[in-house]
Amino acid sequence: MLTSSKLKELYYYLNLPRYIEERMLLLLRQGKISKWFSGIGQEAISVGATFALDKTDIIFPMHRNLGVFTTRNVDKYKLFCQLFGKKDGFTGGRDRTFHFGLLENNIIGMISHLAAMIPVANGVAFSMKLRKQKRIALSFTGDGSTSEGDFHEALNIASVWNLPVIFLIENNGYGLSTPVSEQFKCKKLSDRAIGYGIEGITIDGNNVVEVYKTIAECRKKIIKGSGPILVEAMTFRLRGHEEASGVKYVPKKIIEKWKTNDPILNFEKFLLKKKILDKDFKDEINKKIQSEVLPNIEDALNSKFPESNPDVELSKVFSDNSFQMIKPSNSMLNMRFVDAIKDGLHEKLKLDSDVLIMGQDIAEYGGVFKVTEGFVEKFGKNRIVNTPITESGIIGLFFYILFVALIFSKLFFNINYTEAKIGLISLIIIFWPIMSTGSLLKNWNGIQTFFVIGLAILLSKKILNDPDVNS
Repeated sequence: MLTSSKLKELYYYLNLPRYIEERMLLLLRQGKISKWFSGIGQEAISVGATFALDKTDIIFPMHRNLGVFTTRNVDKYKLFCQLFGKKDGFTGGRDRTFHFGLLENNIIGMISHLAAMIPVANGVAFSMKLRKQKRIALSFTGDGSTSEGDFHEALNIASVWNLPVIFLIENNGYGLSTPVSEQFKCKKLSDRAIGYGIEGITIDGNNVVEVYKTIAECRKKIIKGSGPILVEAMTFRLRGHEEASGVKYVPKKIIEKWKTNDPILNFEKFLLKKKILDKDFKDEINKKIQSEVLPNIEDALNSKFPESNPDVELSKVFSDNSFQMIKPSNSMLNMRFVDAIKDGLHEKLKLDSDVLIMGQDIAEYGGVFKVTEGFVEKFGKNRIVNTPITESGIIGLFFYILFVALIFSKLFFNINYTEAKIGLISLIIIFWPIMSTGSLLKNWNGIQTFFVIGLAILLSKKILNDPDVNS
């Protein structure tokens, strides 16, 4: 419930990213930063949604969602170091944008391929569902990326599996310079929810109270088991896709119209009617924000740039580990290659209840090559899971489960990270075609096929035989 004190807090959080952005635009003109993706005019969506969620819920922001980070109270000095490419930034100066995540703040970092993180949000939601947690995932996306295959695959999977996730579309009218009239035919993007059998809502994205109430209500429904919800927030990007591109392609009358619908001005009108906002409180908030932002910007500007050397760079790729190779015994078993895979999977499923397998036709049917035949009866439907016919949608889901949440979680404390990463990706590639139709393998040449299969089997043996992993 938005009490007077909560509304005042929300007013602070809504103004904070706007003030930071205005400072960043000044620094851009001074040559202190090299690029900026502005979210001015869209802050109500990031701030309202984040403010409505529980702190344990996991958010997948994009490049305009500064308000997610500030509303989750991310360390401002480190944030500015990140934006300036400094050593004390979250990526150690290796990036100057929002290509980073903070698990302590339950924020998963974005990548430039915008729709690609939506399936990963499904992985988070799937893990939460398996663990019966009262948490949800929220994935931001734009109107442009709703035309990508990842968007459609992710919504279908989330619907079929009834996952606890909100898909939040920031419809700002343009995919870079392409207007929405040239991107899709439907009147509302939320209408696409009908095709997936889920709820779809369109809201005023420049009304922070409406955003807050909608996301809070959606969260309540999802926690009770409603399944995923698609929310389309109507807004407008007042500046260019990034500052270099400008807004010449947007008719001036459209820009002027949306300037009068500024989310901060809208909220101030609301607070004035409630007799919550006055000049003294407004001045107090402005002073508070300035005192928190300006010194941290100055400290970040004066901080050190990163220094690169082989030891530093390699430490970011390879981790220390206690892995010891176990020599194979001299006893040998003769069996078909497909039977060896089945035997290895069966052994691991039996040893570790956290392991599960997903794929097309792998449950009761047992896969085209019968690798998983009988597994449902022994390990249950929650661990042997049929997937829709899909591609990147399920791979994206796997990435979160494998690397962060559930499957092989013990692995990363015991063997080389890079080796594990390559191996686990290989295992995904293998499970899918071998236990389903084999179509992927048909498109590979022999050397690639046997390299990946061999690597996967090698790592499977390490996982199965390392006493530390199975302890």
